[in-house]
Amino acid sequence: MKVAVVGAGAIGAYVGAALDRAGADVHLIARGPHLAAMRQHGVQVLSPRGDFTAHVHATDRPSDVGPVDYVFLGLKANSYAACGPLVEPLVKESTALVAAQNGIPWWYFHGHGGPHDGRTVESVDPGGSVSAVLPPGRAVGCVVYAATELAAPGVVRHLEGTRFSIGEPDRSVSRRCLDFSDAMRAGGLKCPVEAELREDIWIKLLGNISFNPISALTRATMREMCLHRSTREVIETMMAETLAVARSLGCRPGISIERRLAGAERVGDHRTSTLQDLEKGKPLELDVLLAAVVELAGVTGVPVPTLRTVAAISDLLARGTAAPAAAA
Repeated sequence: MKVAVVGAGAIGAYVGAALDRAGADVHLIARGPHLAAMRQHGVQVLSPRGDFTAHVHATDRPSDVGPVDYVFLGLKANSYAACGPLVEPLVKESTALVAAQNGIPWWYFHGHGGPHDGRTVESVDPGGSVSAVLPPGRAVGCVVYAATELAAPGVVRHLEGTRFSIGEPDRSVSRRCLDFSDAMRAGGLKCPVEAELREDIWIKLLGNISFNPISALTRATMREMCLHRSTREVIETMMAETLAVARSLGCRPGISIERRLAGAERVGDHRTSTLQDLEKGKPLELDVLLAAVVELAGVTGVPVPTLRTVAAISDLLARGTAAPAAAA
């Protein structure tokens, strides 16, 4: 099995290192000091489950890699429309794109069935710009439950969780999913193949849609948001509205708001990825987390006043961070 990881940051490098342990032919696409460190020292993984180093081929030139069986996308979703030059040299007729993204994916209605089958979610795929680069027929969905961070260039600190749920948009249990799952499990990760992956998407989204924008607006950690009564009430309302949208689309996420909040509180003084991006001056990945659900609420006629309010305020914040990033 030949795998390329496009966007080999903390999660991507962690997955690449695990697949290398399983015997896969792995190639990491990265840049800058992180790339230089991986070339010199390999990917160093620091984990409560045991430290290890994977000496994996790393490059900033996908053309040096050539066609692969799987492209694992470790990029933020707001980079997808521009990733064509990175992905195109890696693709052959049978190449699958394993998209490890938060929020509503661009392929959400591909193979969905029902009245919305084939619909484009403009918030995440404006004008079909992402689908043109990443054809939905190649997509394998992936919901990441692992937490990692870059402790230093080339050094991945694994914090918790090893689960990467995957699934086909059309709900089939495909050979390509089963083979990728086998390789991930051989590398020490959990990788269940879920026919109803959209339920996993909504379960994770319950936290991302609420904690991520609120943390960026308040600079608060997970624990602080859970313990502040008024903020917790806002988050509960956002989660309830999100569940209503999911149900309007035929999804029944198997988790309660109380359980989701309890899990978040146990995480402690963790800063969400959106808050970390804000602090680093990076673009905020809010369209797939928040704007997309507001868009879907409009499609299905579900009232989401709190989501709309937070989306409006956080969009202004996101625009403020995007301008300096574009100038840089």
